[in-house]
Amino acid sequence: MEKDLTNGNITKTMLGFAFPMILGNLLQQCYNIADTLIVGKFLGKEALAAVGSAYTLMTFLTSIIIGLCMGSGTVFSVCFGRGDKQQMKNSITVSFLFITAVSAVINILVFANTDLILRLLRVPADIYSIMREYVRIIFLGIFFTFLYNYFAFMLRALGDSVVPLCFLGTAAALNIALDILFVVVFGMGASSAAAATVIAQAVSGIGIAAYVLIKKPELRPHRDNFKITKKTALEVIRHSCAACVQQSVMNFGILMIQGLVNSFGSTVIAAFGAAVKIDSFAYMPAQEFGNAFSIFISQNHGSQKPGRVSEGIKKAVIVSVSFCLAVSLVIFIFAPYLMRIFVNAKETGIIECGVQYLRIEGSFYFAIGILFLLYGFYRGIEKPEMSLILTVISLGTRVLLAYLLAPIKAVGTLGIWWAVPIGWILADIVGSLCLRAVKRIPKKPDQIEL
Repeated sequence: MEKDLTNGNITKTMLGFAFPMILGNLLQQCYNIADTLIVGKFLGKEALAAVGSAYTLMTFLTSIIIGLCMGSGTVFSVCFGRGDKQQMKNSITVSFLFITAVSAVINILVFANTDLILRLLRVPADIYSIMREYVRIIFLGIFFTFLYNYFAFMLRALGDSVVPLCFLGTAAALNIALDILFVVVFGMGASSAAAATVIAQAVSGIGIAAYVLIKKPELRPHRDNFKITKKTALEVIRHSCAACVQQSVMNFGILMIQGLVNSFGSTVIAAFGAAVKIDSFAYMPAQEFGNAFSIFISQNHGSQKPGRVSEGIKKAVIVSVSFCLAVSLVIFIFAPYLMRIFVNAKETGIIECGVQYLRIEGSFYFAIGILFLLYGFYRGIEKPEMSLILTVISLGTRVLLAYLLAPIKAVGTLGIWWAVPIGWILADIVGSLCLRAVKRIPKKPDQIEL
């Protein structure tokens, strides 16, 4: 169901649009959380460490595709706000061909270089074979990840956040059911959990693609849309690549942190793997709210409603910061119990390390909530390069500080944990200062006024 975000109560409109996206991402988190939970409980510490480390790798690879789809979605949303459906269909054609090609290249490269990638990640010998087998199967799901995210961002650009949720919900339930069947009932290894994830990804990807092609004939490109102009191609590639680089830089930084964490041994790897799942799950609603906010901004930017954009910024900050503060309190209090969901209670070293991470990161969720809004705002006003700059500042600070502090014996892993919120806060400061500069720019016919 298409939804016009340029009219109606701002807070209610944003929350109503964001809620299915938040719920959908919660379900998407279930893909890997189900693997981690079941593997950790039934296959032991080594399997848990392998799956946790593989999660960071796959997050990086899929972030490239998700970024491309996200950038294209911004183009679709602006066209929708302007009411230019012809240009939107031209952009759909260009972006689909472009992202399909990129996905194919990624698949070929990762299969050909699996061992090199694992060596660069400094995967310990005791979990190397488990992780290799796991990721080789997970790599098969890259194309299905593209299909789902491409059509999901297309529908969201038009204001439909419900249909993507339905397909993702079905896939998440299937993933969990297959995890239980393969690992618990049949007693198969960690690779079977990977197979369950790929099957579920295939269901969601093929399903949503079929839905759009059958139920949304107005979005099907026609012969005229294949007459690609240089302007359309450059616009799509610019937005897609900027969002892609932003997402991949973000996750490449996390991947570098994973490599540093791996040097501390399987106990810290297992703790980090479980804690990152909890961490991502906790602030994920703020991230999806930022994505919904971006679509709100882009539609209103396309419709030339600067007053609604300005008011939307104020309301979005109140909502996001309030949520993040509440979640921070929950994480700080319940961190030990949350770790025990993934880790056997007897593994006290893993739990203690994970709790330390969660309490440090969780105290600063408000900072990443603001950062997600800044990302969304700059994408929405067609300045995706600014989102990339903020990501480089945040992740660059995180990686630099982590690698400088972690080798110090008295600091160790604490240096890795504290580097994260410092990076968030620095990027928030830069992004907010630039936002004030944007407000002072005199209005031109093709610019947004705040």
